[in-house]
Amino acid sequence: MLVWTSVIDRTTNNIERYMDLLSARQKLVASNIANVDTPGYKTKDVDFQFEFMSLSNDTPANVVDAPGLLVKNDGNNVSMDREARLLAENALRFNLATNLMRSQLKLMTTAIQEGKA
Repeated sequence: MLVWTSVIDRTTNNIERYMDLLSARQKLVASNIANVDTPGYKTKDVDFQFEFMSLSNDTPANVVDAPGLLVKNDGNNVSMDREARLLAENALRFNLATNLMRSQLKLMTTAIQEGKA
């Protein structure tokens, strides 16, 4: 039973960390959109691949300047197309993570109920 609980806890913690990363990215995307007309503003993002590979890390998300974006004459490089795509992608990922967390909670509830019987 202890091994089973450990697996559930680790999975739940990883889903929680993933949702935290999605939340951090959502805030950065919102900030990027808010600064679309700010001269010299550089688009920020989370190094998502790196963070995803190190989900067990409890440090804040690594915020980086988004590379490879076209810089406008005023020095701003926010792309509304990119930001809109990231908003939609983030919503899908968050929905998936929510469903995974719901499944984990249902699994724990079932195990508890069966343990009482």
